[in-house]
Amino acid sequence: MTLVFKPQAPTIAAASNGEAFPVRRVFCIGRNYAAHAREMGRDPEREAPFFFTKWAETVVPTGATVPYPSETANFHYEAELVVAIGKGGRDIAASQALDHVYGYATGLDMTRRDLQLEAREKGRPWDTGKNVEQSSPLGLIHPVDEVGHPEAGRIALTVNGAVRQDADLAELIWPVADVIAYVSRFYRLEPGDLIYTGTPAGVGAVVEGDTVVVSIAGLSDCAITIGPPLRD
Repeated sequence: MTLVFKPQAPTIAAASNGEAFPVRRVFCIGRNYAAHAREMGRDPEREAPFFFTKWAETVVPTGATVPYPSETANFHYEAELVVAIGKGGRDIAASQALDHVYGYATGLDMTRRDLQLEAREKGRPWDTGKNVEQSSPLGLIHPVDEVGHPEAGRIALTVNGAVRQDADLAELIWPVADVIAYVSRFYRLEPGDLIYTGTPAGVGAVVEGDTVVVSIAGLSDCAITIGPPLRD
């Protein structure tokens, strides 16, 4: 059998120990910090966890220049702790969920906010707002044997050096173990899956030329520059 075209190469993320981590899927947890849920007009006390998915090829490494996407005038940053899954499983118990983690990284869930909010108000899927090319920048993945399982510590984001998000991982409504257990009820998690665990309050827009840096205590930074729109 002859291939109609050459398949796209897999997305590979870098780990701090020099290993290469093939990315399989991206799961993103929504409104997992109470203050952010409120700034988005939702009540965190009344909402079970939920998530959306993104293509693996949205993942780009720290240091990337991310083009300003088409069809938006409100491109937002969201700083996130990212969980890299190293062992698969379905219906994983929260008590065993951390055994499935390969490591942790800083990350960004870049969002066409105007399109997301329009879709939300119309009861439509968020794909055009969230599943955006090069919208999941990722820092180095630090294996568990290097950093353990972060439960607390500062998570912050700066734009051109000015602090825009500043919180603590201890403020997660649904901690990592619960998030893994929840997602695994709907899909069998597999090695290579990434889970973006949600963003603190303080999300906002960027423009071409901005430099965005995410810092999480104990992990390497994730830094990007916002570039001009793609023209091809």
